[in-house]
Amino acid sequence: MAAGGLAPTGVTKERAELYQGRVTLYVIIACVVAAVGGSIFGYDIGISGGVTSMDGFLKEFFHSVYIKKQHAHENNYCKYDNQGLAAFTSSLYFAGLVASLVASPVTRKYGRRASIICGGLSFLVGASVNAGAQNMAMLLVGRIMLGVGIGFGNQAVPLYLSEMAPTHLRGALNMMFQVATTLGIFTANMVNYGTQKLEPWGWRLSLGLAAIPALLMTVGGFFLPETPNSLIERGSKEQGRKILERIRGTDNVDAEFEDMVDASELANSIKHPFRNILKKRNRPQLVMAICMPAFQILTGINSILFYAPIDWVDERYSSAGEYK
Repeated sequence: MAAGGLAPTGVTKERAELYQGRVTLYVIIACVVAAVGGSIFGYDIGISGGVTSMDGFLKEFFHSVYIKKQHAHENNYCKYDNQGLAAFTSSLYFAGLVASLVASPVTRKYGRRASIICGGLSFLVGASVNAGAQNMAMLLVGRIMLGVGIGFGNQAVPLYLSEMAPTHLRGALNMMFQVATTLGIFTANMVNYGTQKLEPWGWRLSLGLAAIPALLMTVGGFFLPETPNSLIERGSKEQGRKILERIRGTDNVDAEFEDMVDASELANSIKHPFRNILKKRNRPQLVMAICMPAFQILTGINSILFYAPIDWVDERYSSAGEYK
């Protein structure tokens, strides 16, 4: 709940109407660079399924799967039923889950830029290791590093975009993360379409090209400004105001700056945030925050995106289920 005359968000409605500024080129460039983090996530979703269906990749790391793939009488579920292949797929997501828990305090204590840079570097290392992998251990290490990068990027990038965007365009600019994710999936599928013809090393190119968005994210992170909210939250109010003036293109930022300070003080006054979020007044937001992504995943869309390159419907079977 808010204190005094503050709304639940910590911002007075009257003061919000006094916000000044415009969408500067500085904001647009910063948001585009940060949104590249979304393309990293999308690229990996799209690239993995295609790589695991390439004969050159299977021959080198999962020869038993490659042998079963040649058996016409087996369906694809049986052909790809392999624990090592499952570990290759799931290690990234498990690492991303663990990394996201670490990324949260890093983002809060050291800033949004720090998490973006950490995510970019980790993904860059992971892409390089995967592209040059010579054994299963290297392959898993690379996947884990990719997962760490995704954990940091998915946690910090949307937050960075929200805090950099002007309030009236926050939703539109924040959607750049989702747009970049979708474009990453599309790009990955186009890359796989081309590299599958470059056997037996095409899979290395597919995995290695992930380093391009990772490099853009890392280099861009060093040049991006920290968000005013983060600077104020960490006690650098004067520096936060200077950044706010720069990204809004005006010196008249008193109203927005005061709201940021008030919101920061209100947030810091909460002693037990995880306990408070379970209280009755916060349950609707908590339920929505959990159910929306959960139902999205439970629709199976991630599985479809990942396994789309694998032909689940064997053309050798008739519609009646009999082998041709």
